[in-house]
Amino acid sequence: MSRSPRPRRIARLAAVLAAAATLSAVPGPAAAAAEGRFAPVNRPGPALSVPTAELDASLACTGNVEKGRQTVLFVPGTTVNPREDYSWNWFRALDRLNRPYCAVTLPFNTTGDTQIASEYVVHAIRKISAITKRKVQVMGHSQGGTEPRFALRFWPDLRSKVDDYIAFAATNHGSALIRGLCLPTCSPSLWQQIDNSNYIQAMNSYQETFEGISYTAIYTWFDQFVQPNLDDTGTTSLSGPGDITNVALQDVCPANTGEHIAIGTYDPVAYALAMDALNHPGPADPSRIPSSVCSEVFMPGVDPRTFPTNLVDAYNQIFAGLTTDPRVDREPELKPYTLAGRS
Repeated sequence: MSRSPRPRRIARLAAVLAAAATLSAVPGPAAAAAEGRFAPVNRPGPALSVPTAELDASLACTGNVEKGRQTVLFVPGTTVNPREDYSWNWFRALDRLNRPYCAVTLPFNTTGDTQIASEYVVHAIRKISAITKRKVQVMGHSQGGTEPRFALRFWPDLRSKVDDYIAFAATNHGSALIRGLCLPTCSPSLWQQIDNSNYIQAMNSYQETFEGISYTAIYTWFDQFVQPNLDDTGTTSLSGPGDITNVALQDVCPANTGEHIAIGTYDPVAYALAMDALNHPGPADPSRIPSSVCSEVFMPGVDPRTFPTNLVDAYNQIFAGLTTDPRVDREPELKPYTLAGRS
């Protein structure tokens, strides 16, 4: 059974990405101004602008999310919702383990202003923590790795509510490839994921990580969306205080060929690393991953019989989002609360 079906839409998506790669040499935004441009890291976060009823409606949890049970929060990537990103893999895997989890659906299939999307994550973390009386374990794929970090940066009260941050191919420092997709227009969240965007600068200002949180940043050398990602100085990897593991799939299994979609949806190495982080204090430890994982085809939860259809559906949704979602000609302005001297 083929692991990588290539229907016509996937071929067209590949052409779009090839064009983006060619254009990625276009100079990016100006270098970041002095750190003094941005708000101090401990300034209290602003009130949420999204109505509470809307925030509540965006969060869906399993029935076993209850007091005393540590819960995973899933945040989806660009152009998809939690069902398309996680229902055919991670949700099934955690259901089998009877592990509680929640997922947040972000506006416009995660293609709108990421600053607004981050408010949904702020609310989700607060609500899960209040229900369970436990710290939350947050997992995000691609752009879904940035909303939690933006939330932790600008809403300091969340830092005591998060145990683990686990990201699959997150655009933590933006991507050079995305710049080509935004000539001349693209969705707001794509503008914000360009390397050195104002959003990226604000999210990473002063410090990238915080004490008390375990960070596991998982990436792949073969990422067709998020680059550079060839070592632990790449866009996904993090540095700063706290416990941090930056790890490539190929660091664990050198022959692994998992790409951007695989790493967050069906790759067994990514699953093993994430579960290691969930099951142990601190971030993932690659030395604990058994070599047998390298011979596995799918992570638990993936049904080999429906996998080709699931994967094609994922690519079709991504292609549709990249080509048809509302487009703008510039990055959204930074919210006042991100800037020094303003709230």
